[in-house]
This record gives sequence, structure tokens and C-alpha cells, in this order.
Amino acid sequence: MLAQVPNKFDFKELFTFEMANNHQGSMEHGARIIQEIATVAKEMHVRGAIKIQLRDLDTFIHPSYTNRKDIKHIPRFLDTRLTTEQFKELLNTAKKLGLLAMATPFDERSVKVAVDLGVDIIKVASCSAHDWPLLEEIASTGKPVIVSTGGLLLHDVDKIVSFFEHRGINFALMHCVAQYPTPIDALHLDHIAKLKARYPHIIIGFSTHEDPNNTTAIGLAYARGARIFEKHVGVATDTIKLNAYSATPKQVKKWLQAYQEAVAAIGENKERMIADVERADLDSLMRGVFVSEDILAGSVIDRSQVYFAMPLQPGQLTSGSFKKGLIADRDYKKDTAISAVVAPKHRTKKDVVYSAIHIAKGMLNEAKIPLSHDFKVELSHHYGLGQFHTTGCMIIDCINREYAKKLIIQFPGQMNPTHYHKAKDETFHVLSGELIAEIEGKTRLLTPGDTLWVPRGVWHSFWTETGVIVEEVSTTAMETQGDSFYIDRRIANIPREDRKTKLMNWGRHQFDDADEVIA
Repeated sequence: MLAQVPNKFDFKELFTFEMANNHQGSMEHGARIIQEIATVAKEMHVRGAIKIQLRDLDTFIHPSYTNRKDIKHIPRFLDTRLTTEQFKELLNTAKKLGLLAMATPFDERSVKVAVDLGVDIIKVASCSAHDWPLLEEIASTGKPVIVSTGGLLLHDVDKIVSFFEHRGINFALMHCVAQYPTPIDALHLDHIAKLKARYPHIIIGFSTHEDPNNTTAIGLAYARGARIFEKHVGVATDTIKLNAYSATPKQVKKWLQAYQEAVAAIGENKERMIADVERADLDSLMRGVFVSEDILAGSVIDRSQVYFAMPLQPGQLTSGSFKKGLIADRDYKKDTAISAVVAPKHRTKKDVVYSAIHIAKGMLNEAKIPLSHDFKVELSHHYGLGQFHTTGCMIIDCINREYAKKLIIQFPGQMNPTHYHKAKDETFHVLSGELIAEIEGKTRLLTPGDTLWVPRGVWHSFWTETGVIVEEVSTTAMETQGDSFYIDRRIANIPREDRKTKLMNWGRHQFDDADEVIA
């Protein structure tokens, strides 16, 4: 029996609450921090994790330095020491309160302790990001990993990404500036967007060390693409004072509120819906078409016979919808509003072609696919231009010599009918979006990076629900003879010139006067 592949941990919208040494070596105080943070997380409806730091202090600190008070960190580590059993009790408390358990081990022995404690996630501290013996030990656990990138340049992060990818580890990256506290002008939040662009398949987060009263940074980080967050937390008492970057539960709540407001303000990553109230507000400022002289029913409305003014009347033709050739649906007296019913119900060749060009340019821009000046564009519409947005594709001919390279662009809902080629051998490489291909009756879903070889004589069709850009590399396309043979004989009966619209320089001005009505 094949072993089951474990489900990948979902890092998105995870909030890590770092206790560090803020427990002060006290079990009672550590439990209080966890309880108060768990209460805030529950109240704010966020998925939280309590994180501890693990060091095998007997081996982590060189024996000659254990009594030194002048070496940074050593006295604090020793004064706040907890046993494994005590850490286990704290993490069990966190789990009972609905929090995940997380640990940052700083040495190999502590990795084993983290596993024995049953942590859900292992964190790699920025200072350990190139500690390869430690990273090997962490990778050997197979647990989900979050890596902080404080102090690392991009080529350093490349090594970390390659290291964990080669070992099949489920991991995320955390933008971090290892200054405690971090000044506003040192946050470098735009680096989150760089990490997201460089590693689009990896969840990127933000580990914060700024003033805990700062509630702006988390919203900006979310806007730049961060989807996991970490903050040092603690509870101040009469005898315990927090450092300059650790937040109290009250400050954590305000921080989470700022996050939720940012999420609401930014919205979902898809084309937005236009609310009725927004449309109404815009309509109140739009101009309508009014007649400047009497017009008889059935006459062509000339631009000299109308003027544009607000307020727009209900059911009135807008200024943006006016075009030459409109026919008056009834008699109009001077200064009366022209009805929207005079707007054409049909589409022209210009409407379809320019609409396709605009959509394709937008898709290329969004996918960050640049073109040179030297290419040809063709709209392939197997059942006529009027059916282009349901059947067909746009083909950008980049190279066509003894070999050929093209970009195929399909809009959402478009399909290319079943056909084969006698002379052309082709390979598809999906660059953006999703392509559904049917090869000899078998269906495949292709996503960015996937390739598909289509040998000569093989029946194939393809379509998309999302919109897709595909690179096609092939032997020379047989443009003059026509090398596509369709299973639907109706396509073959349509003259080839009626199935293709060729554009020069994106069709600029080519169809300005193409008011030919299409079905």
C-alpha cells in the first residue's frame, strides 16, 4: 500500500505570538501571557500560535562564558531557563486554549525537544538562516517551517528556498528586520512585494519589531502581500517591564483590529463589484443627450442637433453612448432628453476587434509578458467574428521561420474546436491562467509552467474558464495551405479569410471606420 501524502499546512492568516523570554523563567507568568493572548485571539477570531524559544543551554553556550555578565544575551538566557517539562506544560495550555504550538530551536538538540513537545510548526530564526547543520536537522523532522529573513539579501534567501524545496519541506518565508525595535524608516515593507514576486508559490509573512503602538505597519504589510504575521508579546506587571518591541494584550488587540481593517479596505484579489450606491452617485454627475432643435422620428441624429448636459434623466441616452448614425425613435422637441432606446442593439466589427485588443493587452500586462515591436496579431474565429468571444483565440505570431513561436491568448469562456495538424508539431507552455486541453478524448488541466506536446495527426481542443496565455513552440505553421483540420465540417465550409482577422500594429486605426454590423 502506498503511503499517504500528508496534507500541506495552510500558513495563510496565521498570527504567531512570540513569548521569547518574556515568561521571565516563571511558569505562572508564562501561563498568564498565554491565557491573555488566547483571549484576544478568540475575541478577534484569528488563528494564533504561541511560540517559544528552545536552547540546550549546556551546549549552546561555551562553558568558558557561562558566568560572563558582559556578553549580550547570555545572562538573560540563563536567568529565564525553563525545563522541557515546563515548556510542555505551557504549550499544552496553549493548545487547550485553541492556539497552535510553535518553537524556534537554536541548536540540534532543541530540534528533537521541539518534536517531543509536539509543536505544530518549527520557526527558523534569522540568525540561524545559514546554520546548515541546524537546518538539516529541522528539515529531517518533516514539520512545517517558517523562515525569518532578517539580514539576508535576496541571493541568501534563494539558497534557503532551494534548500527546503529540495527536501520537500512545506515552508513559508517571513520578512523581518532584525533591529529591536525597528524604526519606521527601516521597516522596508516593499521587500515583502519583492519576495512575493520572486517566490510566487510561497506564502510570505511579516515579523514585526516596531513600536507595539504602531498599528500602521501591519496594514501596509498586508497590502504588499504579507499573509502571516508575528509579534513579540508579554504582560507587564509591577515588577516586569516589557522591552520596546513586545506588545501587551491590549496592544495586540489594536494591532489585530488594524489588520482586519486593512483586509476589509483592500478587498479580495478579483475584479470588484460596483455597488448600486456607487453607480447612482456617478449617474448623478453624468451628462445626458438633449436635442438642440426639433428632430423628427426616423431621421438620423446629427451631432450638431444635440448637446450634452446634466442631470441625466431616467432612461436617457448618456453622452458616452452617443455616436453617429443613431436614428430618432420618435419626434423630439428642443431641449428634451433623447431616449436610450436609440442606442444600437448590434455590434460592429470595430466593437469586437477593439474589445479583444484591449482585453489581450490587459492580460499581457497583468502577466508581465512584454512584446517587442516585431510581431503579428490574428483573431481566430472559427464560426465568424460575431462568435469570437465564445469560440476562438488571439494568436500573436512572434517568430515564424523554419520554427515558430506564438502566444495564444484565450479569454474566459473561450474554446478552440477539436482539430489536428498534418504538418505542424507543437508544444504548449502555459504562462498565465489555466488551460483545459482535450487530447484524443482525454482531458488535462494545465497551470502555469505546465507543457503539453501535441504531435502531428493528434486530435486536440482547448478552452479556459479563467483566461489563459500560452506559449506555442512548433514547426513552421503552414499559413498559406492551411494545416488545421477540424472535426466539425462546418468550419471547413467557411472560407479561411472569414475565420481570420489579421491586425497590423495591434490594429491601430485599422478599424476606426469599420462600422460593419456583425451577427
